Amino acid sequence: MQTKSSNQQTLKSPVSLHGVGLHTGSHVTITMKPANPGYGIRFQRIDLPEQPVVKADADLVVDTSRGTTLEYNGARVSTVEHVLSALVGLQIDNVLIELDGPEIPILDGSAREFIEAIESAGIQEQEATRIVYSIDTNIHFYDPVKNVDMLLIPSNDYAITTLIDFNSPVLGTQHATLKNLGEFKNEIGPCRTFCFLHELEYLLENNLIKGGDLNNAIVVVDKVVEDDQLAHLAKVFNKQKIEVKSEGILNNIQLRYPNEPARHKLLDVVGDLALVGHAFKGHIIASRPGHASNVEFAKKIKQYIKQNKHLSDVPVYDPMQAPIYDINRIEKVLPHKFPFLLVDKIIELSDKHVVGIKNVTFNEPFFQGHFPQNPVMPGVLQLEAMAQVGGILALNNIEDPQNFDTYFLKIDKAKFKQKVIPGDTLILKLELISPIRRGICEMKGTAYVGNKLVTEAELVAQIIRKEKP
Repeated sequence: MQTKSSNQQTLKSPVSLHGVGLHTGSHVTITMKPANPGYGIRFQRIDLPEQPVVKADADLVVDTSRGTTLEYNGARVSTVEHVLSALVGLQIDNVLIELDGPEIPILDGSAREFIEAIESAGIQEQEATRIVYSIDTNIHFYDPVKNVDMLLIPSNDYAITTLIDFNSPVLGTQHATLKNLGEFKNEIGPCRTFCFLHELEYLLENNLIKGGDLNNAIVVVDKVVEDDQLAHLAKVFNKQKIEVKSEGILNNIQLRYPNEPARHKLLDVVGDLALVGHAFKGHIIASRPGHASNVEFAKKIKQYIKQNKHLSDVPVYDPMQAPIYDINRIEKVLPHKFPFLLVDKIIELSDKHVVGIKNVTFNEPFFQGHFPQNPVMPGVLQLEAMAQVGGILALNNIEDPQNFDTYFLKIDKAKFKQKVIPGDTLILKLELISPIRRGICEMKGTAYVGNKLVTEAELVAQIIRKEKP
């Protein structure tokens, strides 16, 4: 399973693919190239004068009728959703995509060939932190005309659930789930686009799929088809014979998953939500999604992030999620005991950061003497709780942490912005400012109640081996 990087990523080297645009029929070569940190995802029409660049941005979408089309200063790029989904699925933050035509090639109708190309080029971690926006409220979009319902709820990860229902006896109701981006490559990326036979006939009659063939789409047959219609399709697509299989799918291809259509709809959601322009955490539940609704939903998420950028580093605390360290394990790692153990659980832990939880109750012993009529948690104890969480981060980088202790050498730039009172849940986040060297650990600490920053400081600790008794 793919590991989640805390730094931005790009490609190690350029990589090219060649194919036909589904709707335009244009033969197009695209080349994905490495880009600097903070560059984002951009397309460049190298076939046009001045070679204009179009940013992957929801506000630049001009058409969603048969795919997602971007336009800037007269330069258009069509059918961007599949390559965008591959980039998001492999967590590529910065890339320039050059193309010598108006449309991204359809290839096999999925994101698989884009994924393979990216992996062949290699993925390069960059010296810049990936900013992931935490969304602490539900974001909802509903289209009453198309009966599309999309909801984002707060989550510690990026997850998507899609539901499709076309009132089709063949497809029925299908759903698909992406629990995290590590599943995208194998579970979602290979899933191809699909259409109904009556849609295919309309597109052919109106010359709207000039680059289409029966190798890049699942064709669903939900009505009786005469032999002469199948013969006509065989002739159009240069096939010897076309049949309808028992499950109501043309025999052009074999399904890769029983719910491949639902998985492809999820793929489209991933690609279209790349147009938010920022990495974010949230669980998206999408019922009957389409490109138009995906883009409108992306605009709502983008607007929320724009208005709440200060929340980008706020950890999301889900009390129902099992902790990484519970109180029993914390007590084994830290030397502190009652009444001075000020950490209840650890909910995130990596080699560079840690997030701990301290539930503040009126039963804390310090409230007996610290403003008992108006109880406020002492700032020095907030810093102590922060330091204890930081101690777990420091010891996590050692093979035998039970043989070491951490001693704090310095606390700097401490600020107390809000009162912490009984009933509050402190979310304590510590991040390494620089790599640990010679046992010296420098950390930035922040403490939140909900999404409000209450305390911040910089801490320096030293990791020292315990003396043998």
